[in-house]
Amino acid sequence: MTGLLRVFVLLTAAALAACAASHATDVSGEAEPRPFSASADAMADVDAALAAAEARGVNALLVLGGNWCHDSRGLAAKTQQEPLKSLIADHYELVWVDVGMRNRNLDVAERFGVMEITNTPSVLLVSPDETLLNPESVRELRNSHSRSLESVVSYLEQWAAE
Repeated sequence: MTGLLRVFVLLTAAALAACAASHATDVSGEAEPRPFSASADAMADVDAALAAAEARGVNALLVLGGNWCHDSRGLAAKTQQEPLKSLIADHYELVWVDVGMRNRNLDVAERFGVMEITNTPSVLLVSPDETLLNPESVRELRNSHSRSLESVVSYLEQWAAE
């Protein structure tokens, strides 16, 4: 029985390792980005992004999510693809705000009038004067993993500063 138990344990460990590896990659087999940092000073990052946005004449793009979230990682992956990558670089200051399990850095959302994070990612498009530009659609990209790249580009083009 000891030999059989050992085989069972080894097979279980191999299956768990394969499962974990499959969750760490996207459909192309590439490692999914995990840009959210629990140790970051989110409010300071937002302040810095707003200052940089003002200096550049662009808006801030605040993505509130978590590395645990399939759709947050899906949006992060899309931001690394053209033409979205260039759209963001040319027209936004991007900040990844880790909201944990919707229990961390909620003061960032509240600062811009979003009193509840009901899904991740939530996207706040903010002008340098701290006006929330998309109050009716902060949850629009909540299904980012399954959305097309083109639909994300189309959404963000609406608030791209010229």
